[in-house]
Amino acid sequence: MKIGVPKEIKRHENRVSMTPHGAESLVQKGHEVFVQESAGENSGFSDEEYRKGGAKLLPSAREVFQAAEMIVKVKEPLSEEIAMIRSGQIVFTYFHFAASEELTRGFLKTHATAIAYETVELENRSLPLLIPMSEVAGRMATQEGARFLERFNGGRGVLLGGVPGVPPAVVTILGGGVVGTNAAKIAAGMGAEVYILDVDVNRLRYLEDIMPKNVVTIYSNPFNIRTLLPKTDLLIGAILIVGAKAPHLVTKDMLPLMKKGSVIVDVAVDQGGCVETSKPTTHDNPVYTVEGVLHYGVANMPGAVPFTSTIALTNVTLPYVFKIADEGFSACVKKYPDLRSGVNMHQGKVTHENVAKTFNLPFTPVQK
Repeated sequence: MKIGVPKEIKRHENRVSMTPHGAESLVQKGHEVFVQESAGENSGFSDEEYRKGGAKLLPSAREVFQAAEMIVKVKEPLSEEIAMIRSGQIVFTYFHFAASEELTRGFLKTHATAIAYETVELENRSLPLLIPMSEVAGRMATQEGARFLERFNGGRGVLLGGVPGVPPAVVTILGGGVVGTNAAKIAAGMGAEVYILDVDVNRLRYLEDIMPKNVVTIYSNPFNIRTLLPKTDLLIGAILIVGAKAPHLVTKDMLPLMKKGSVIVDVAVDQGGCVETSKPTTHDNPVYTVEGVLHYGVANMPGAVPFTSTIALTNVTLPYVFKIADEGFSACVKKYPDLRSGVNMHQGKVTHENVAKTFNLPFTPVQK
């Protein structure tokens, strides 16, 4: 199969979808890999490394899209990339369709196949292609939250772990999944007073067992959220509903409950955000203020640590790239339920139920 790796063009997206080692592995199996020149540069991988691995370097994204049967990316295609996608082509990337009707309707018109990393789901309901980036984003959420709590960055001037004689900051985390768990690990390690909220009691029991004593688990409901907000210094949104928009657990009318200069980091912003006042921001302008509360809404947080993120992403996506390249799309859809769940669009039809519901579009199941 001919596989294309274009350079990411989303603002401040420094990751690349495949390491030189990944490209080399595919070439050794008889596949062709086309990499756009300088695609890996911001992640620490040179053109020469790809060339040594047998990849073919092309000067422009257009040439990569024209050459490839399957495009492997990191972030959703922007409008200029959608214009280069052709009918029958496979695009394998993070799409997060539910967050953008423009992207959804734009991709539908291409009649290409969209396989979304974030909806590839195993039998145990885990999301193998989302986990490594969720781990990165969760750990960064605490790191970035601590930074913006500093007075010179607009925050209250609170040290996350406090010092002897001064209490630590209070960190409230909405969601006990991969993002929330990793955010809690870092916050707890820094000495904060941490609360994790979730609606899955079994998950809360698990977290209660594995987390240190400065982490408290609480059942998530509006009353408990409202009770915690007045003492919260850092609120981390870590909610995910596969293929659908995140629910607004913190509404605009709840913001005055929070202290001036407190910080919200909404990791769910690429799914619409679990805080009503959240909106996507960029690494060069990451925060804005509503009701005196700083909001951090960078939708591609792992792009700030691209070397780590690219390796972690390739580790989990490459086995799926091999399956599609070796066996073909049709065979994979029949054989692998996890890969089938990742197919969001095919031949101009929406094939993921949650995406269809979000925009009131017809839903057509993938043919096994």
